[in-house]
Amino acid sequence: MQATHAFSSLRTRRVVSTLACTVLIAVAAPAAAGPREQARRIHDRLAGVPPSATVLDAMETDVGAGRAIDAAYEAMDNSSFYNVTLKNFVTPWTNRDRTVFASLNDYTATVIGMVRDDVPFNTLLSANLVYVGKSSLGLPAYSMSNNDHYETMESRGVDLKAGLVSTQQSAVSNIPASATAGIFTTRGAASAFFFAGTNRAMFRFTMLNHMCHDMEAVKDITRPPDRIRQDVTRSPGGDSRIFLNNCIGCHSGMDPMAQAFAYYEFDQTSNRLVYTPNEVQGKYHINTDNFKYGYSTPDDHWTNYWRQGQNALLGWSPSLPGEGDGAKSMGEELESSEAFAECQVEKVFQNVCFRAPVDTADRAQIETMVASFKASNYHLKEVFAESAVYCMGD
Repeated sequence: MQATHAFSSLRTRRVVSTLACTVLIAVAAPAAAGPREQARRIHDRLAGVPPSATVLDAMETDVGAGRAIDAAYEAMDNSSFYNVTLKNFVTPWTNRDRTVFASLNDYTATVIGMVRDDVPFNTLLSANLVYVGKSSLGLPAYSMSNNDHYETMESRGVDLKAGLVSTQQSAVSNIPASATAGIFTTRGAASAFFFAGTNRAMFRFTMLNHMCHDMEAVKDITRPPDRIRQDVTRSPGGDSRIFLNNCIGCHSGMDPMAQAFAYYEFDQTSNRLVYTPNEVQGKYHINTDNFKYGYSTPDDHWTNYWRQGQNALLGWSPSLPGEGDGAKSMGEELESSEAFAECQVEKVFQNVCFRAPVDTADRAQIETMVASFKASNYHLKEVFAESAVYCMGD
């Protein structure tokens, strides 16, 4: 009798426990998000601030009617998309530490303006373009010698959506139109990546930020070493095997491409970008005794050795020759590649979805968005919209 009672009591506790777990699971499991919740998620991911009731109502209507992309564009009409989301997205590209905690500058402002105005993003590394604050804002004049113009904009909390205007770099700098090369020749990029060194930093960080490949990922020891500069020793630590199996892999591709920057320098005295046409900067001829039989840079003619070998997979444009003179044409080489388009899409996906692609569905979505990005004439806003819609159910 007691055993029967004990078994009954145990069974009752199990039933109660099972019911309790079922209730907890039901409470914890999110209900399928309706159009209003999906609209709210889209706005949160793109603008980072709550929408007004009017905006949310309009977005809910769009989502419910199968026009989620329209809802995403409504969210991107919020100034916070430009002042917060885009600024934080771009700022790490502009400095060697890759930190978001850096001041607004002409590099950052130019990318924000290009996104706002649907400027084809595949001109990022070649256009004669820079975005500045409107003259009506009463800002310090744009200067190639300081960042006061942009720091004042930031300190005043200027609405970047309304306050930026485009102009030609050559109109506000000492750089001729033929030598302007998109963000390469902004003061922000020059001060970070042409400062001292050998100008290889500009190429390396461009690969990292705009091709999504650091140098280790593109190392190819099968490329010819004939354009590797004299400052690279061929026997590090007295062992030539280190050069042949390691150093050559990066330098054989990087040095012929970084030659495009041979006439650029960030002058520490004048605190500005300097361009010396037909005169190779001294930094290209430092440490010549490291290997005096190495390449001595005579001009700014660059060649892409990665069009052959494993890095042909980066998808170089067949309509371009793969060599040229100066930063503008080299920028066109990079920005016309498949890797460039894929990189922009993957960066936006991670920024909006708060995660990297993780499965076949995500990878298929990336491929779809790359195709859409190119079909839209490289409008990056389209990629933000499509990413937000794809991830609105996360």
